Amino acid sequence: MTLLTEATDVFAAAEPSGRCVVAFLAKRQPVPAGAFGPPEREAIAAEFRALQAEGWRLSVRAMFDPEDAAEPAAFDTGFAHAVDVAGAFEAPSLSGALAGTVRLERAGWSRRFATEWLLGPREFATVGGLDDAARHEWGFLAFWEWNDAWAAATGPERREYDAECDIAFKGDVALGIGIAGRHRLDWASSWHHIGIWEAPSLAAIDLAMRGHEAAADFKFTTSRHVVGRRRPLAELVAAD
Repeated sequence: MTLLTEATDVFAAAEPSGRCVVAFLAKRQPVPAGAFGPPEREAIAAEFRALQAEGWRLSVRAMFDPEDAAEPAAFDTGFAHAVDVAGAFEAPSLSGALAGTVRLERAGWSRRFATEWLLGPREFATVGGLDDAARHEWGFLAFWEWNDAWAAATGPERREYDAECDIAFKGDVALGIGIAGRHRLDWASSWHHIGIWEAPSLAAIDLAMRGHEAAADFKFTTSRHVVGRRRPLAELVAAD
């Protein structure tokens, strides 16, 4: 896969593996009495167990350490966004990612949520926060596309921009934020990339964003940001 931007001090190209992000933004739907209950919740849980046995990583934490977070998890986002749940899994392959979303929907996920699924291959490797002992209770998903200014920029101008942004990313890592690399989305989405963070606090995310603003990170991009608190997916599926 050809990288849209070059590797930097913070980001290294991922080893070829075929792994694919399965990001999702989900809104709970009104459910008629009897249409969604314990049988559907168990069917979804069984599908998660099957996907995990096939090599899926079912939380952002598992992208950093597959052995550390066996429980499927996502982020509770309804307090700040129009969607109730956001998150990201990682599948062993692009075809497997697409098939897995279909299986989850058929298991009952579609009765509980209206979901936007976004799939794409891994581009950069994960970058752990400097404080490995920090509890990463908060998640931050950044979707972005390169804008017309980026398209018109020269190679040296883009490399200078990447170097400036790298300063901000080093600041993120110093705040204890782990960055789950970067994945490409542009094969089937208007977004070019997704960046996924796990953070120890909302304050850390706020400070990080100030650093990115100072580095003029957004002059070459149009972006959408989603923030939420990590919770087990079983709880998020069961919640009213």
